[in-house]
Amino acid sequence: MTLYLDTADTSEWADLIPTGMFRGITTNPLLAARAGYAYGEMNWSDLAARARDLGAGELHAQVFGPAESYVDWAGALYEVGRGRGIETVVKIPLVEAAVRVTPAIKALGGRILMTACYDAKQMFVAQSLGADFIAPYYGRMMEAGIDANAHLAAMKDIQTTGDKACEIVVASLRSTAQMVELATQGQDIFTIAPAIARDLLVDERSVAAFADFEKAAGG
Repeated sequence: MTLYLDTADTSEWADLIPTGMFRGITTNPLLAARAGYAYGEMNWSDLAARARDLGAGELHAQVFGPAESYVDWAGALYEVGRGRGIETVVKIPLVEAAVRVTPAIKALGGRILMTACYDAKQMFVAQSLGADFIAPYYGRMMEAGIDANAHLAAMKDIQTTGDKACEIVVASLRSTAQMVELATQGQDIFTIAPAIARDLLVDERSVAAFADFEKAAGG
């Protein structure tokens, strides 16, 4: 089981990454805006160092702006990772303009994640490009009336047909219950919001049991 923390809010990084539950952090322009940051002005070198110091092993960040700028931006992000001692992964939206520059980004030698996936057919794109990860937007799919479970199951089947598996990172989750359901279907990599992370950490029955243990021990 692999978990990523899905937020650009560094205060959430500071609170949750030290739990040791997360392999890394995933970000994008929308998450940055929600955290009050201007994505184009973010200092990725400082952010990478902060993520590393907190214990994250990976930092995933998304390309933005004109597609012709993606390769240079990706190269700079990979260089930041090498300089700061953390793996940086470039996120690329599954739209045609971005797909067309993906081979040049892949040629830089770092890992890539194809994001904003809504349909199992997009797994063919990710696999053929040699993408390391693909992120289906589970919650948004459900809310759009898409049979997200069927699409993710199909993606899992397609995943086994390639020479090198493209790992499925389930994103846009709305609850821990969705995580449990998907795990029973074979999904084992999730990127989750801080609220879901905190729900994983707390169960009132466990808290009550712990209190009983401490009382019995004279604590």
